[in-house]
Amino acid sequence: MSEGPVLILGARSDIGMAVAHTYAALGHPIQLAARNAQDLEKAKTDLEIRHQVSVTLHEFDVVDLDSHDGFVETLPASPEIVVCAVGLLGQQENDEQDANAAVLVMRSNFEGPANILGALANRFERRGSGALVGISSVAGERGRATNYIYGSAKAGFTAFLSGLRNRMAKKGVHVVTVLPGFVDTKMTQELDLPEKLTAQPSEVADAIERAVRKKKNIVYVKPIWAIVMFVIKAIPEAIFKRMRI
Repeated sequence: MSEGPVLILGARSDIGMAVAHTYAALGHPIQLAARNAQDLEKAKTDLEIRHQVSVTLHEFDVVDLDSHDGFVETLPASPEIVVCAVGLLGQQENDEQDANAAVLVMRSNFEGPANILGALANRFERRGSGALVGISSVAGERGRATNYIYGSAKAGFTAFLSGLRNRMAKKGVHVVTVLPGFVDTKMTQELDLPEKLTAQPSEVADAIERAVRKKKNIVYVKPIWAIVMFVIKAIPEAIFKRMRI
């Protein structure tokens, strides 16, 4: 793939910024998209100085669906690669009692990301090239009491990416689903994460770059997660509903 622009949606996140550095180091121009994008000026300067590439900032709100088409139209150049690193973990116990909080989690993890990637996919299809990367979650592979609102949104996003990949398979556009498992980020800093199951943002970024380059479809950043989720999905429902994992 040529060293075309890489658009990062949710660029403020630790994973988004790691992806920016990975692709900037390879010579790609970087488009950083986030809410209050002007606050990323220091990150922009760092990327430009460190990697000698062009970096632009773009205001983007994933839950403002009406703004998505206009956002795409205002990009200075059509991206060759798009990485959607948008996400909101939420707090399950709060979200199951607060409908507005639950809706925000669902819209942030499914409706918004699906809508913007759908808008970009239509443009990529007309062009006949490009890669779309969605960061989903292993939480979407089976609903669990401890995070089923977040997990259900990620399940929807995973299904969307699967269908989009199927649609784009003969259109010259590659769609990647990334399943990181636990990642050591600001979003998870209050959680007690198991070391062997936890990836660093740089590992996620490297996995994304390899997946795009090698045209992989579904990527578990830590391969052990494929085994873990195979086991969890195999537990009979009669037993599973009595468990809390």
